[in-house]
Amino acid sequence: MNTYITGATIKNLREAKGLTQLQLAETIGVSSKAVSKWETAKGLPDISLVEPLSKALGVSVMELMSGEAIINKNISSNILFSKFYICPICGNVIHTTGETLISCCGVPLPPLEAEDPDDAHTISIENVEDEKFISINHPMTKSHYISFIAYVTSDKIHFVKLYPEGNAETRIQFRGRGYLYIYCNKHGLMKKIV
Repeated sequence: MNTYITGATIKNLREAKGLTQLQLAETIGVSSKAVSKWETAKGLPDISLVEPLSKALGVSVMELMSGEAIINKNISSNILFSKFYICPICGNVIHTTGETLISCCGVPLPPLEAEDPDDAHTISIENVEDEKFISINHPMTKSHYISFIAYVTSDKIHFVKLYPEGNAETRIQFRGRGYLYIYCNKHGLMKKIV
């Protein structure tokens, strides 16, 4: 993270909450002078105050640190608004049904942006009984591989984790229209309407 909590963030969140500097200070057990110093960039809150400060301002610690309050606009949790996040340290795959603040191994993660599959990531879909056989003609080495295949509709997600030296293929029952996602560890997330 490039910055610690900024004074502008504290001030904006405090005002949005309808608190005076004195009220905020009393809530977290500091002087109003301390809050004034933070807001004018003449000082920073001690690390031990980050959690109480986030609670007093009604945001998570991640929201306080990033300076962006997350407002859930995805009331119906439509899975078609799915977002995927990959941790560059441990490889953890995280799926959400909308925008959120995610961190893993101490690193804030941006949502992956899906591109159309290119020629090196051609997705083949064949009918096999009552399922679709999905395969990607792609290397599956330890340094370059397809990490997962996911089929997402408005009410379901079918997620298949793949591993190096296996095959980039799976069988999935398609139910209506949706999106097929593949993730290449070198080239990122790709999405195809199916």
